[in-house]
Amino acid sequence: MGKHHKKRQSGWLLLSTVSMLGLMASAGSLAAQDIIEDTDFLGTVDLGQGKREVQTGTAVPLTVITQEEIDDRQAGTIGELIDSVPGVNLVNGNTPRGAGINIRGFGATSSFGTDQKVQVIVDGASTGSEELYRIGTQLFTDPELYKEVSVLRGTIGSFEYGSGVIGGLVKLDTKDASDFTGGEIGLRFRQTLQATSNGEGFATSSIIAWQPLENFELLLNYTLRDTAEYDNGGGIQVANTQSRTPSYLIKGKYSFGDAGEHSITASLNDSVNDEKDVPYDGFGTTSTSFGRVDRRIDNRVAGIRYQWNPVGNDLVNLDVNLTYSDQEITQSYIAGSAFCDDGGVVRADPNCARSGPAGTPFSSATQDADHRYETTKLTVKNSSYFTTGAATHDLRAGVELSRRERLNASSAPGGTAKRYAVFAVDDISIGRWTATPALRYESQEIEAHDGSQNHDASALMGGLSLRYEFDTGFALFGSAAYTENLPVIDDLDNAARIGVSERSHTYEIGASYAAADVFTANDSLAVKVNYYQSRLRDITSYVSSVSLPTPPFFAFVPLDKVDTSGFEIEASYALDSGFYADLNANLPDGEEFLTGTVSRWRNLAADDLRLTLGKRIGETLDLSWELVAAKSGFDAAGTAVAGYGVHNLRATYTPQSGLLQGAEIRFGVENAFDRAYRPSLYSRDAAGRNFKLTLAKTF
Repeated sequence: MGKHHKKRQSGWLLLSTVSMLGLMASAGSLAAQDIIEDTDFLGTVDLGQGKREVQTGTAVPLTVITQEEIDDRQAGTIGELIDSVPGVNLVNGNTPRGAGINIRGFGATSSFGTDQKVQVIVDGASTGSEELYRIGTQLFTDPELYKEVSVLRGTIGSFEYGSGVIGGLVKLDTKDASDFTGGEIGLRFRQTLQATSNGEGFATSSIIAWQPLENFELLLNYTLRDTAEYDNGGGIQVANTQSRTPSYLIKGKYSFGDAGEHSITASLNDSVNDEKDVPYDGFGTTSTSFGRVDRRIDNRVAGIRYQWNPVGNDLVNLDVNLTYSDQEITQSYIAGSAFCDDGGVVRADPNCARSGPAGTPFSSATQDADHRYETTKLTVKNSSYFTTGAATHDLRAGVELSRRERLNASSAPGGTAKRYAVFAVDDISIGRWTATPALRYESQEIEAHDGSQNHDASALMGGLSLRYEFDTGFALFGSAAYTENLPVIDDLDNAARIGVSERSHTYEIGASYAAADVFTANDSLAVKVNYYQSRLRDITSYVSSVSLPTPPFFAFVPLDKVDTSGFEIEASYALDSGFYADLNANLPDGEEFLTGTVSRWRNLAADDLRLTLGKRIGETLDLSWELVAAKSGFDAAGTAVAGYGVHNLRATYTPQSGLLQGAEIRFGVENAFDRAYRPSLYSRDAAGRNFKLTLAKTF
């Protein structure tokens, strides 16, 4: 992608666990200007740069994955990118088939693609989160379409985007033509080719970036990714991990007015996953019980956005964004493909029952069901910067209107959900203090397609974060947030759930440190440690079976409450010699409560840690080693899995002269020692050793 502009960064920090604080310095980056008193300017001093910037300047638990890291990881799925963020885990592994995203123990489960407590936002559009049985998170899209992926953990910081965000939020921003033209008139073409050894994968991505005028730009991106089933570390092929996903992105922007203060951006991106003769169970936990299907998934996101940012007016920065997302799943059951247990005899038969007495017909209504859910959303937001006395304000306020239509299907009731919301978030700075109050009021109406049901719900939600920064670069912060997960269309088939909103309180405290020249001249260090506690109550999305004295001898009862907590650690250290080290860790805990009993929270991930050590040699070569380690835990089916340590190697070569000048050559080895393992919450074994090679050049 040519040279990436290095961001000016405020520093990077380190930590490993609470007891490791001070034992380990990890990597970071900082580019800063050294300005002497009496206005004597010595010039720009480039400090070391790591893979990922630690967001030490905010109380929000936020991780940003930039274009440089997306390229460096050679990721084949969005899941491969975000599972490197502390607190993020995947349910069905790093496969394109709707990787189940779980953040802080919420989101995808072993049965459903989502519990509605994790949101996915693509260019402002809400997408990829319906409670479809065993189909995944429906985030069928390719990393090559995006230039930045942000992961916000927890509730604080979510009120600009929606309600019910308890686990977190994934925000994806697509590429722009100006990312390649540099804002100058001209035409650029970028070609990327990638090959992977495990699964014999192949990907091609072609981008045309055209800027015929200074105020008009257009981008076209076509990406095709194809891979066969991969092998685990034991050399055993992992079934149903193959995929073929074509994707495209069309995006244009026109600026007008004095100094280009007005702009209109339009975009459309589309990804298709067409599967033949695959298990209905996309998670792979009960693949034989539900039979096999032919399934096609179309994932479309479109939007038109108007922005007005007048020069010299800090009170107006208007953003009007109209988006449309459409997820369409068509599938047909393959008769006789369900293997069932009839009185201890396991067999395939179109009349076989999944359980119970032999001869009970197998119902394929769920497997034959087609799904479609369309969300149209209008968000009008204005950002203002002003002062009141000693306080400065960065106020973001707006309104949001949305309409979601869902097709009626077996085990997935259809209907219409209309919502409107108003929100305000104000960053108030007084000296070294920053206080951020946030409020969101949301009201909705859900109506069944046949008009038989109509339900209203509303909620006032909000939170407050406080941050104090010392002049040493050390900062303390804390927050409290309350949100409600309003009933969803899925609840139309359950009278007990449709009138109940799930409620959650989250409290967080933490500390950060960012500075340069810490241990030696021109080094940079950044650390951020966050501790959170959440309580979910009035639960409708999680149940457990309880025994009854009479038939049917058991019943499904909602949990009373769920308590989760944990430490999230991000750190970075870098030297101007090119050495860098990055580290992040997640130490979660959680319990679920039912009728006086306390159990381990079913979606609890194991403690894990990632450490990267690397060395940059000028602008030509970047070499790194990554350790991914985790303690023992439980997979998606609740089976115990052992702890592990996996090693990844990466190298990026960008020649600065000669015939290959401007080219990018990336080579990686993942799971270098071919270890057989299954991460916690996964529904299948992870991939064994995998060699990756990527060639890219912008012409």
